[in-house]
Amino acid sequence: MAKILVYNESANRMETYYRGDNQAMPYNANNTLLVREFRARSSSPTLWTTRNTMLAWNSQRYIYGAPIYVGAAFRRPWENAHGLQSQHYAGVAFDTGQILTLDQRRVLYRSAVNSGVWSFVEPLNQTPLWVHFDKRGLPPACSTGGYPLIRTGSKGVYVLIAQDGLNTLGFSAGSLDGVFGNNTRNAVIRFQNSVGLFSDGIVGCNTWRALQERAVGIGRSRTTVD
Repeated sequence: MAKILVYNESANRMETYYRGDNQAMPYNANNTLLVREFRARSSSPTLWTTRNTMLAWNSQRYIYGAPIYVGAAFRRPWENAHGLQSQHYAGVAFDTGQILTLDQRRVLYRSAVNSGVWSFVEPLNQTPLWVHFDKRGLPPACSTGGYPLIRTGSKGVYVLIAQDGLNTLGFSAGSLDGVFGNNTRNAVIRFQNSVGLFSDGIVGCNTWRALQERAVGIGRSRTTVD
């Protein structure tokens, strides 16, 4: 049984669901995306995503008109397998179509681009064996891309990424709730102090870079929270 945290953008709130691996993801229509498909290779008992991501998937699946194989979706930063500021850690990205032929992947790619529901569809020449699309948060804190700036009062999957990294590194942000409150702010300040950054309690470009460089791929620690 998975605990699934969903950020509902329209209500600006975090929602919690419990689903078995063979049940549909929250907000998924017609069982086209099961928990085990969204989980992919993650072993985490806690998963997260956004309502808009699930609605975009519903639209994509309807437009494409056929099952879409998902080879990679959710992953927690300490599990690694992706880049330092990968949208897979936010639960808003899909790598799909790995079992398709090149011509079939081109059809899926054009469908994703033409759907207009994704924030980003990666060019096929950068993903020769799959089709990547995601519903990333914009604008990024760094001019080169990546995660948006978060601070006290922020809610959502990017807060969950920060909380997860801080907890795993031993800077306790408390529970994984996706809400940037005092516990998270204090944890950010302690982390910033430890790495020589300006301690403003805001996770912007430099803090994201420092946090992810230290948290990604280190494995579950004794202070990791689910």
